Amino acid sequence: MRSNGRSLCHFGMVVLIALIMTIAVQAQTALPSPSPNASPAPTLEHEFFKNILRDQKAIWTAPFHWNRSEAKWLVPLSLGTGALIATDRTTASGIAKFDDQLHASRVISYPGSTYGAAAVGAVFYLAGREGHNARARETGLLSWEALVNSEIIVVSLKAITERRRPLQEHRGDFFRGGTSFPSGHAIHAWSVATVIANEYSNHRSVQVAAYGIATAVSLARFTGEKHFLSDIFVGSAMGFGIGRYVYHAHHRAGLSGGGEEEEDLIEHDRRWPAVAPVFDSHTHSYGLGLAWSF
Repeated sequence: MRSNGRSLCHFGMVVLIALIMTIAVQAQTALPSPSPNASPAPTLEHEFFKNILRDQKAIWTAPFHWNRSEAKWLVPLSLGTGALIATDRTTASGIAKFDDQLHASRVISYPGSTYGAAAVGAVFYLAGREGHNARARETGLLSWEALVNSEIIVVSLKAITERRRPLQEHRGDFFRGGTSFPSGHAIHAWSVATVIANEYSNHRSVQVAAYGIATAVSLARFTGEKHFLSDIFVGSAMGFGIGRYVYHAHHRAGLSGGGEEEEDLIEHDRRWPAVAPVFDSHTHSYGLGLAWSF
């Protein structure tokens, strides 16, 4: 009975890896350019929930559309995932010998929580509204979209796999009522970080910071004894794929750093207050600015 469960688990890993790679490859497909005479496209705010429904359809049906060129990634990734699963208990026992890092791991992992990742998107969106920066506002919206998509996916997969966490009885076992696989913090952090890195692809420092934070969050879930390495690996890969898909599917071409001419790309509803981070390099002080236009 136990061997049958393991066989089902490994089969599930193969399906998940196919899903990951298909999303990543689909994300690289260029979308057709709109016709010059076409009517203005609806704003991302207006299409937000419709886009999520479209995303979910694309994500869940992705394994049925992958081709031979994409399948070449399936073997190494499935073998890597299988190797991590096979050694999960050993690596978890190794990190359990240390506890000095538990508090720091908990703090570092916060940006990967649902609230933490949502706050990152909110800062970009509100700062973009206040500064008339269409790119920042789109970054916020697509970050939220990627976050919602990743949350739906991770909750569904946790319910299907039911893996026990490292500190639980029968740790690492699947189909035992657990919530370890995949890592929610990892998929959240990487989906939002990938949107940001793609939006600011011409700013290497932003990319390094985004992916660096996502990596730190993911590793903190292991050092904090919340997840196994395989949980983190699959969650990170799926988050990366979801972020790339959302960006390439819904990015509005022609965005720059700001300017009044970009206002028609994303509507600015001035009935709501705008909050933006404020930093003074001369006094080395920082805070939040609040503006409300009537």
